[in-house]
Amino acid sequence: MTTAYINRIATAVPPHDVHAVFRNFAQSLFHDRRHALLFRRMADKSGIEHRYSCLAPTELTDDKNAGKFYTRGEFPDTAARMRCFERHAPELAELAVNKLLSDQERGRVTHLLITCCTGFSAPGIDLDVVDRCKLPTTVERTMIGFMGCYAAINSLKLARHIVRSDPSARVLILNLELCTLHLKETTDLEQVLSFLLFGDGCAACLVTADPVGTALDSFHAVLVPGTRELITWNIRDFGFDMVLSGQVPGAIFDALHDRAGEILEGKPIDAIDLWAVHPGGRTVLDAVERAFDLTPQALAASRDVLRRYGNMSSATVMFVIERLLKSNARGSTGCAMSFGPGLVAETMLFRTAA
Repeated sequence: MTTAYINRIATAVPPHDVHAVFRNFAQSLFHDRRHALLFRRMADKSGIEHRYSCLAPTELTDDKNAGKFYTRGEFPDTAARMRCFERHAPELAELAVNKLLSDQERGRVTHLLITCCTGFSAPGIDLDVVDRCKLPTTVERTMIGFMGCYAAINSLKLARHIVRSDPSARVLILNLELCTLHLKETTDLEQVLSFLLFGDGCAACLVTADPVGTALDSFHAVLVPGTRELITWNIRDFGFDMVLSGQVPGAIFDALHDRAGEILEGKPIDAIDLWAVHPGGRTVLDAVERAFDLTPQALAASRDVLRRYGNMSSATVMFVIERLLKSNARGSTGCAMSFGPGLVAETMLFRTAA
């Protein structure tokens, strides 16, 4: 059976670091001083120092007459947010592809897979990428939409199926998210804290049968019963509405702790050299660390991505894998995992080429 490999990964973020500006803006939403102070304490403990956005920091303002994208009392409706997505998403996708592929390689791409849960249009981002990046017009396109943070693992699973059925296939995957387009004007502390996590980003990778990079060995999905309401993501009048419950880390711990043997296919935990865990937040990483009884160093790459970029939904785990591959850990065995609505943990075992 043909083995599929991630040959290379390239990542990109927009130019605007908005984390500090967002923290100040979000804190100003609270009229209750106690809530404002609690938000500040939680933000200090988040493990996040930078997040990037397609929106400039000046698009956040308290001035009702400013006419900015996020003006207090006049937050944009879903139509305005989608117009912004249509303008900025192709630019970020093109930036990532330009870092990944040479001009000669583009003409050899046979399949294009795109994951996104933060914007939709038709004709959509897939055709924008074909046009902007000069891919063959015969490329087979698949959109993997609205699966949230674990969509990247599903796109790798699909790419593996494609390469195993056609060893000549060359699959370009884009994990593209503009999460900062969905900020809500609210004084609900839990919801504002969830907005504290998210930034914009794009990961691009090439999956082929060429034995270079990272071999995709196997996949395993863990659906946790009774957790459907813990993570939700719904399209509403004023953007996409997120619920990210504080119970999520505990549910993740229980699921992973109970099913570690299934996820690792019977391998002992110390047989895993590399852990590419989606940094859904500091407490999520803490839960994974406890569930597998890992050393703090095991999740260093995930914590570093969280610190430098925040949670970029589906793109984030690919940023982590890219960081691990740059460590030149040849001949290593790894486990990747992401979490999202359901609640579902999507996991993958991989090997770096010797």
